[in-house]
Amino acid sequence: MANTYSQIYIQVVFAVEGRQNLIKPEYNDELQKYITGIVSAQRHKLIAVNNMPDHLHLLVGLRPDAALSELVRDIKANSSRFISEKCWVPGRFSWQEGFGAFSYSRSQLSTVIRYIENQQKHHARKSFLEEYTALLEKFEVEYDQRYIFKPIEG
Repeated sequence: MANTYSQIYIQVVFAVEGRQNLIKPEYNDELQKYITGIVSAQRHKLIAVNNMPDHLHLLVGLRPDAALSELVRDIKANSSRFISEKCWVPGRFSWQEGFGAFSYSRSQLSTVIRYIENQQKHHARKSFLEEYTALLEKFEVEYDQRYIFKPIEG
């Protein structure tokens, strides 16, 4: 795509299936490096990544010829397989269906990067559900509370 120039910055947020606290802190670095490799292999720019035990945040500079849903599908599928093969959780690991995507301008990047990097401090005060619904409301994204998170049915 010669002569195509863009600045497309997207924060992506998705949860562990059933919002379970499955990702142990000692695995964070290895998981984040693996996800960085997935994003880089598809020629996107990973600007920030951080995860909590029950969810993950990414800030990506997206190529203009790519579909965000395909990138997220690949990240979730490959990282699920990676976590399962590492036996970090009993049984098979999976991410919940769907994701949140929020766009930012270049001037907002440093604020978003700090926000992603400080997830551990942030979640000492606010739950993931509170954080996620606040993002949806801030960006005026319509949502149905029944489908925002699907708990594991037991």
